[in-house]
Amino acid sequence: MSQEIAPSEDRRRGRLDPRLLELLVCPLTRTVLEYDAERQELVSRAARLAYPIRDGIPIMLAEEARELE
Repeated sequence: MSQEIAPSEDRRRGRLDPRLLELLVCPLTRTVLEYDAERQELVSRAARLAYPIRDGIPIMLAEEARELE
């Protein structure tokens, strides 16, 4: 029997629900996002921004995003 991790457990462990990642796009460019688990960010290469994930919740606001170099 495989053991699934509940979404709340994912948040505590610093993981993003893969189903959520499939739905999210960059709010500025509407392009796909890459999940950076180490930095807890969603990266938009097109917008050159990294959106933070806080307590398992993506903060999809450009003013909260970190600019990529």
